[in-house]
Amino acid sequence: MRRHRLLPLALLAALSTAPLLAPAPAFASMAKEDKKEQVTYFALAPINAVVLRRDGRRGVMTVETGLEIKDAKLMERAQASTPRLRAAFAQTLMVYAAGLRGGSPPDIDHMSRELQKSADQVLGKPGSKVLLTSAMIN
Repeated sequence: MRRHRLLPLALLAALSTAPLLAPAPAFASMAKEDKKEQVTYFALAPINAVVLRRDGRRGVMTVETGLEIKDAKLMERAQASTPRLRAAFAQTLMVYAAGLRGGSPPDIDHMSRELQKSADQVLGKPGSKVLLTSAMIN
């Protein structure tokens, strides 16, 4: 037989007798790390509300929000209630935008407090934290 035909057989024999226990602990530790990591934040799609500009024309206020929740059960409830959260946030922002004077900047602190009240009401209990990623008027 030729050497180039024996080489794959020799490699196969060497690899089949080599212990495969070395990578297993590395994979086991990765599996444990994945189980420990818990999702604590999820973002909602941007919400739009109509505002009046300084010149009397209509503009759009766009707000991007997300929720930070450390409790796993409350996180599952929040993710399942995403459409209700978006509807409550949209209603809160529309009411706020309707009362906003033309040309005045939005009060981010007030908006975040009102959105937090809406989130607590939809989820049924406190434990979530509403985070505003951006708010702009166009």
